[in-house]
Amino acid sequence: MDHLSQDIAQDAGLPGAADRPAERTGAVLPAVGLDRPATEAGCHGGTELSKASARAAGNAELMDRYETDYPKGPHDQPQSMCPAFGSLRVGLRMRRVGTILSGSACCVYGLTFTSHFYGAKRSVGYVPFNSETLVTGKLYEDIVEAVHQMADPDKFDAVIVTNLCVPTASGVPLKMLPRAIDGVRIVGIDVPGFGVPTHAEAKDVLSAAMLAYARQEAMEGPVLPPRDGRIDKPTVTLLGELFPADPVVIGAMLEPMGLAAGPSVPVREWRSLYAALDCAAVAALHPFYTASIREFQAAGRPVIGSAPVGLEGTDAWLKAIGDACNVPTAQVDAARNAMRGAISAALGRNRISGRITLSGYEGSELLVGRLLVELGADLRYVGTACPRTPYNADDAEWLMARGVEVRFRASLEDDLGAFAAFAPDLAIGTTPVVQKAKERATPALYFTNLISARPLMGPAGPASLPGVIASAIANKERFLKMQDFFGDVGHGDAAGIWEDTPQDRSGFRAAYAKSLRKSQNAVDNGESVGC
Repeated sequence: MDHLSQDIAQDAGLPGAADRPAERTGAVLPAVGLDRPATEAGCHGGTELSKASARAAGNAELMDRYETDYPKGPHDQPQSMCPAFGSLRVGLRMRRVGTILSGSACCVYGLTFTSHFYGAKRSVGYVPFNSETLVTGKLYEDIVEAVHQMADPDKFDAVIVTNLCVPTASGVPLKMLPRAIDGVRIVGIDVPGFGVPTHAEAKDVLSAAMLAYARQEAMEGPVLPPRDGRIDKPTVTLLGELFPADPVVIGAMLEPMGLAAGPSVPVREWRSLYAALDCAAVAALHPFYTASIREFQAAGRPVIGSAPVGLEGTDAWLKAIGDACNVPTAQVDAARNAMRGAISAALGRNRISGRITLSGYEGSELLVGRLLVELGADLRYVGTACPRTPYNADDAEWLMARGVEVRFRASLEDDLGAFAAFAPDLAIGTTPVVQKAKERATPALYFTNLISARPLMGPAGPASLPGVIASAIANKERFLKMQDFFGDVGHGDAAGIWEDTPQDRSGFRAAYAKSLRKSQNAVDNGESVGC
């Protein structure tokens, strides 16, 4: 793949190996964070204090970049799981890639537990710390030692080192780690909960860091070809995690235009990064991969938004891809005509009847919304934890033109408010939305596992959703019977089994909430309240 290194170097205009600074090794660093107790920064200290600590510790540039790449909403950020779960999952799914976490023990335990629950089958390295090692810089030396211990070229192509909240807030400098050890690439990233709003965007943090590393390698000389060999057609890299059938469907749509589907990013092994960069265009199917898009643009690759979902979405997407890849008009029109016929037939055979509200945190919510509307659903609301970007603007405009309320950086309160306002026949959403809906005897489906994990692209999309949605809506009578049977037993403070009649303790809750607000205000004002 010599042409890849030349192509990317020419497009990017970046320095070659001779201009790259020499590799840094684990030199002893000056103490970090000595101007404040370590326990006041990070996940226990409040978001604003953590950001201020990170800036004071030398991470101002990182905080500025995250605020630009991942803008938040009117509230602080969506309620979601720890964002580092996203980047951790990306690394754990890659072949011959090791992972080291640096953070509070409780955070590392929760992240690894959740990852193994979701199917991870490998160990995660952990570098513990205490106040002394954190403020004296010894934690960094411990990380360097751990990296050297793990960097076995017989086992790994790369080792990912991730700073969680406290090390990031304290300025532990992963950028000082060696670039490589015995041929094993070392990639350091910071994924603090106070800087990266969602776990979906943390996938972008790691993907972009690896793309940047791979792009530099490609400029320096030959790199490994794909495991299955190079594709003899121009390829379209697919940005975003997809249902396994979707890349196959997209490949079939691209074939009449003389194109092929390239790798999906996040990738499953390091060498796929080179093939992802070696593309004719990038399809930002999930539009929030801002840092990854920046790497592709630095390599001179055009980026196309939206996705081949539904009739109108597929038609517009194929035209945009054809224009970006300079495909002759006749070939583009042939592909568009074929898809119009196939998708129109699929939409005619599959319909949805019912009022729906939709919310989630995967980044594909607007795409699913478009498909639901074309299938006939009375869609009233789409909420996504991800931000508005140039690559989902067309989807948002399309939905709003059809009377759908679209909310970016939606909070749980936004989603529950939409459920209450629109009284849907079906609520599709996150776990707490589903729980609230079922408490109100309304059918509900968890977006991540039951909706987004289905084929959505091209002709396969219209056939994948109506069955599960019709089945769920048909359960309304069952929910009503259950509600009638249980009555008002077992909700709120009276939930569970009791020997005595539960007493109203709302006064205690109000007093505790007031005390909690007072403590939080003290933290936000920089006062020390302990940990």
